Amino acid sequence: MRGQLLKTLVSLLITLLCLGSLLSTLIWFMIDSNNEDLRRPVPQKKRPPKNFDLCKGCKEVIEKVLQEYSQTWKKQEDNYLKFRSTLHSNCHGQEMAFITQVNTPVETYIDYHPEKRSLKVTPEIFSTFVKVSPFLNKTWDTCAVVGNGGILIDSGCGAAIDSAQFVIRCNLPPLKDGFEKHVGVKTSLVTANPTILHNKYGKLMGRRRAFVEDLKTYSDSLLLFPAFSFGAYTSACLRASYTIKDFSSPIQPVFFNPEYLRSLDKFWRSQGLRAGRPSTGLFMVGLALELCNNVHLYGFWPFDAHPYGLYSLTNHYYDDIKAKGVHAMPAEFQLLMQLHNDGVLKLHIGDC
Repeated sequence: MRGQLLKTLVSLLITLLCLGSLLSTLIWFMIDSNNEDLRRPVPQKKRPPKNFDLCKGCKEVIEKVLQEYSQTWKKQEDNYLKFRSTLHSNCHGQEMAFITQVNTPVETYIDYHPEKRSLKVTPEIFSTFVKVSPFLNKTWDTCAVVGNGGILIDSGCGAAIDSAQFVIRCNLPPLKDGFEKHVGVKTSLVTANPTILHNKYGKLMGRRRAFVEDLKTYSDSLLLFPAFSFGAYTSACLRASYTIKDFSSPIQPVFFNPEYLRSLDKFWRSQGLRAGRPSTGLFMVGLALELCNNVHLYGFWPFDAHPYGLYSLTNHYYDDIKAKGVHAMPAEFQLLMQLHNDGVLKLHIGDC
């Protein structure tokens, strides 16, 4: 009798334990159904913030920039036409941006800018000049000027950039290996800083095939060299032109006209730029505003923290090499933002 009673009690205790476990499971399921995040991994941010100490006062500066930046942008046709007219009357980019056989004949002298020196045009040098300006009597409806700022990392702006009719890029930037989605691949004009020829390709004094192979990224675009800005770079730029022709590369080498650079430098200073020498990007913006009805800027952001999130950015979207301090990038950005707010061009500083 006692054994039977003990067996009954054990059975009842097991039943109660099972009911308790079932009840706990039911309660957890009810809670879990109302808060599915308890079962799912915490979603990762698109760009996890790095350990980053924002410089003193930088947060306030960026917040002020965002307050001034017009996110509800609309083109102001009157402002655009007035600015474009003034720019063209001062700089004549369609005719004068590049040295041509028309504007720089044999036996004339090229006056460098910004360096103070001159070079007499020989028949051999003359043969490297494009015959006429490729921009003569041409305009495009939409143009994208792509800077190389770290703000382009994970921006998803590639499709928007490639949708432009004319795409300008600076300093032979990489476009493949995962960058395509964020910076696009279409290129109509790309600039080449002569330091790249010196540092990466040994001034083209030896083997040159690697240089030509790398240019395939930019297809048959215009390749723009500042061959007559500093005398130390002239020979390498001329060798680059010879190399492109010797290897029958489809890319088209052209040279900045220092007379145009001089006039555009003066123009930007008349618009309020005071410190530093204008950057290649700013020169390209000036050219685009003469050539294009609608100008969009990407990758122009001079701060090392993202405007939305304040996390760390590399200097370029492809590396963290700092530029030399010859350009006043924050001052240039302020000028570009003013043009954005005036409806002259559209400056993109967020994701696409």
